[in-house]
Amino acid sequence: MKEEITTILKRNSLSVTASREKILTLFLNQDGALSHSDIEKKAGEKFDRVTVYRTLQTFSEKGIIHTIPTADNAVLYALCKDNCSQGHHHDHHVHFICDKCAQTFCLDNVVTPELKLPQGYSTNHIEVVAKGICKKCRK
Repeated sequence: MKEEITTILKRNSLSVTASREKILTLFLNQDGALSHSDIEKKAGEKFDRVTVYRTLQTFSEKGIIHTIPTADNAVLYALCKDNCSQGHHHDHHVHFICDKCAQTFCLDNVVTPELKLPQGYSTNHIEVVAKGICKKCRK
């Protein structure tokens, strides 16, 4: 996994630092999205809040992760799996929120539908959120 992390960072012209390695490892080992506080807790006391914030901001700008707004105006972060790059996110997929465990998942194979808007309207971003029971909780 260390090699994969180094490859991702170098491909995005980022130096390999302990905080970037740790945070990227968290995303690679996670099925669902993570909140800032989740990342702080899982990263341990080694990294302060500002370091985590700056790392997330950099990863988002470089197209390594994408943000998922929540109903309570918080933000979750998830690893980009599409061909995202700096300034060009291509995460046109559905996000699924489990009613039981409250985890948010990216459904990469379920793309957002194309919208036919009235003349004069244009979209910059489309978000589709589905809610229900995830496959882990259904068992």
